Amino acid sequence: MAIEPDYLRLAREGRLREIGEHLWAQLENCRLCPRSCGVNRLKGQRGFCSASADLELAGYMVHTGEEPCISGQGGSGTIFFSHCPLGCVFCQNYRFSQEGEGRIYSIDDLARIMLELQAMGVHNINLVTPEHYLPHIVLALDRAVSMGLRLPLVYNTSSYVRRETLALLEGVVDVYLPDTKFFHRRWSMKLARSKDYPEVARSALLEMYRQRPSVVFSPDGVMLKGVLIRHLVLPNDASGSFDWFRWIRTNLGKDVYISLMSQYYPFYKAGEVPEVSRRITRKEYRDVQEWMLSLGLEKGWWQEDYGLDELAGDRIRHEFRH
Repeated sequence: MAIEPDYLRLAREGRLREIGEHLWAQLENCRLCPRSCGVNRLKGQRGFCSASADLELAGYMVHTGEEPCISGQGGSGTIFFSHCPLGCVFCQNYRFSQEGEGRIYSIDDLARIMLELQAMGVHNINLVTPEHYLPHIVLALDRAVSMGLRLPLVYNTSSYVRRETLALLEGVVDVYLPDTKFFHRRWSMKLARSKDYPEVARSALLEMYRQRPSVVFSPDGVMLKGVLIRHLVLPNDASGSFDWFRWIRTNLGKDVYISLMSQYYPFYKAGEVPEVSRRITRKEYRDVQEWMLSLGLEKGWWQEDYGLDELAGDRIRHEFRH
């Protein structure tokens, strides 16, 4: 029997629309993300992320460069949202995450995009940094379900998201795809102007695992439900890799699925920060990999070849659909 997304049941019960409307009401005093700016986005005000109540997308695509369990053979139906609540100095998607490149779409447009991607044979709908547009996304999802959407929903996030916001998404999200960026405040302040990223991210991970404690794969190896933690190794251990994996092993156990990424490149303003103005060395990557394995964290994927040509965000812009 095929495993259907839980959001189909929520839609049938009318709860998906209720969640979307509840989230929409929060735009009047926006605290969707940990910045808790409190601006009235319904009146056009913009907080740290620079998003108003208008839905802005950079584009969407069939993404074949995600992890094997996300892209599979048919690709991941990936939607890139403009703006970002975190704002890393090294963001490879900075043109739309921080410089605001993108176009305004309606909620009906977003529903149509989800259905268009499904028709193209993708395995899932992959939402990249969706925190600040969750009201639009949930309402669009509800409309797309009524028109035949049946794909798992992937929440692709920096992990800078309030636990209370994530709790509202229980049953809406099938697969969580969180980054673990900075374990220590010193680096989150320096590289993302966030004094609370480490605490917020750890709390978010615990909530994701509360919702999706078990991983379910399709017969061809595509993740249908669960959590896959991404970790990008940064130069000079700015990401706190060793501490992250110790925390993960202690708090989440050894059966966690991990994607250990090596493709760091000093995009955007990273060249202005000496500690992260270069690529990582093979030794830096291998030391983290060996530490991870020594802790018994053996499930997942790593990139022996650094992965830059496959995953660098610069080429994504040329593959967008609008």
